[in-house]
Amino acid sequence: MKAIVIEADKTLSWQDHPEPALGPDQVAIAVRTTAVNRADLMQRAGLYPPPPGASEILGLECAGEIKAIGANVRQWQVGDKVCALLAGGGYAETVVCHADHVLPIPDGFDFVQAAALPEVFATAWLNLFMLAELQPGQKAIVHAGASGVGTAAIQLCKARGNPVFVTVGDQAKLDSCIALGADAGHLRTEGDFESKVKDWAGKAGVAAILDPVGGSYLEQNIRCLNTDGSLVIIGLMGGRSGSLDLGRLLVKRIRVIGSTLRSRSDASKAAVIAQLREQVWPGFAATANTNPILQPIVHSRFPITQANQAFELVASNLTTGKVILELP
Repeated sequence: MKAIVIEADKTLSWQDHPEPALGPDQVAIAVRTTAVNRADLMQRAGLYPPPPGASEILGLECAGEIKAIGANVRQWQVGDKVCALLAGGGYAETVVCHADHVLPIPDGFDFVQAAALPEVFATAWLNLFMLAELQPGQKAIVHAGASGVGTAAIQLCKARGNPVFVTVGDQAKLDSCIALGADAGHLRTEGDFESKVKDWAGKAGVAAILDPVGGSYLEQNIRCLNTDGSLVIIGLMGGRSGSLDLGRLLVKRIRVIGSTLRSRSDASKAAVIAQLREQVWPGFAATANTNPILQPIVHSRFPITQANQAFELVASNLTTGKVILELP
């Protein structure tokens, strides 16, 4: 098979590569599309190695057709059109993954749309609704609202009755987030977001914050949370450390949760995927209607042989939603 290889100079090339072995609880997928995630950029830079036992090949999600099933697999058949959450290996013609990490492609979706779903909707669902335990009607903040995870989180919040405030890089991104269902937002170029959040949410603050920024937002995040609120940190784009008022943390019973999806156990990921299939996937069935409940947000698409250009685009912070790679 062919796969993306990281060269010594950190460029990406499409080369021959050994095909992965199929385990008894796994499926092999003939990959048609995959996607670029921030984690892929970090791995290319040598900052985010794959978990033990995972493929060294980039790619945390894919869409395609099942080409083989392991001896213990009963829920999938060869020829099924699927998308999958991966620990790695998606930038290749064939990937193997646990059968419980696979989802059917929603009716009416093509492979490009399907590749935009697994990683971002799994991340948003896990962190806002499983870990932060966001309840209907409670308010939330989503930082980097125009990112793939951000656009998924906005839609999930809207679908479940959670007013959401976003922070973004420019007015065009804010307009896109409002169109998706965000109630209000703030441009990070305009300084601190705390006062705008409190004008929107009221003195009580918000119940949950989904934050890929980290250190530079920590103090403001804590001040924006209400009693029993949850801050879920999923990235460190703003640094690894920040000021923290422990007294405020205690008095307001705030939870600060560090979260990654990739390194979770197979069983933990399977639990996330099971909830997605039951509680989120039905929302995509309405995308054939004029008022869809949930939809993939695709910014652009590239042949996988142009992965370098796709990475440059994601690194530019100019995208809204996902950047998709298509295989020959």
